[in-house]
Amino acid sequence: MKITVTDEAVDWFKEELEVTAGDHVRFFVRYGGNSTIQEGFSLGLTVEKPHNIAANTIEDDITFFVEDEDVWYFKDYDLKVDFEEKTGEIDFNYREAGK
Repeated sequence: MKITVTDEAVDWFKEELEVTAGDHVRFFVRYGGNSTIQEGFSLGLTVEKPHNIAANTIEDDITFFVEDEDVWYFKDYDLKVDFEEKTGEIDFNYREAGK
């Protein structure tokens, strides 16, 4: 599993969540919501220190990660976090792993 966070999304995290260099942003599975890859579940996020990282990327010295316990959600998919200008929010996009 690979995580990609666009520059525009990084800027959103800095502005909306006030994250700075050295911070950690976790993507986690939550029950309910809307997902194109796992029916009945969706992705949430929080600022917290990691425990057992399964996948991560570092952008502007901010670590974006998924814990081992949540990696099942991404089975065969990579995660791209982008910023959607129309809504002013981040957008989670899933691609088949390795493509």
